[in-house]
Amino acid sequence: MATQNIKVYKDLMGENEKWAAATRRVLAERRLSMVNLIGSPGSGKTALIEATAKKLGAGFRAAVLEGDVETTRDAERIAAVNLPVSQLLTSGACHLEAKLVYQALLELPTENLRLVIVENVGNMVCPAEFDIGEHAKVAVLSVTEGEDKPLKYPLLFREAKAVVLTKIDLLPHLDFNLAACEGFIQQVHAGVPVFKVSARTGEGLSAWADWLLGV
Repeated sequence: MATQNIKVYKDLMGENEKWAAATRRVLAERRLSMVNLIGSPGSGKTALIEATAKKLGAGFRAAVLEGDVETTRDAERIAAVNLPVSQLLTSGACHLEAKLVYQALLELPTENLRLVIVENVGNMVCPAEFDIGEHAKVAVLSVTEGEDKPLKYPLLFREAKAVVLTKIDLLPHLDFNLAACEGFIQQVHAGVPVFKVSARTGEGLSAWADWLLGV
């Protein structure tokens, strides 16, 4: 009887869930919370982290896992505001995988930390589909992107436990309908908190920081 070659296909999403569960166990053991910032390139994720760190000062016991396709530029910015940071490079992948997050988390100096912030790869689609073991996904949308993004990318806003509208200091110079955008967000995810912030002026950062520290 001829031997047949059998192809084996693994459930990649299922494998990801195993690593996400392992991450949750590590976070529980170390009494850490973890949030996953998701938004387009240029939405202001890194600037939001920088501004939050400056707002809260030395009492901000957080570390950052910085996702990117190739460079370490954003991690260098985070290091400049004195937050522990590790760079997670995907080498072309459009999202962070749970295994990579887990491995980076194990190597973080977590003593005296309270929070881990993951800045995912700049993308509003792929990262929303993957659980990395976080306590909360946060959708980051800048007012330069258009108010209809919650309708175009509903999964992200449906999965998010909070939405941050960034760069609101630019509103006087844009044709961005803030009320319409907030309405679209609530249409997709009724009751989700929305924080309107400016990393440049500091507007709205206090409310956002209070929520972040309560995760």
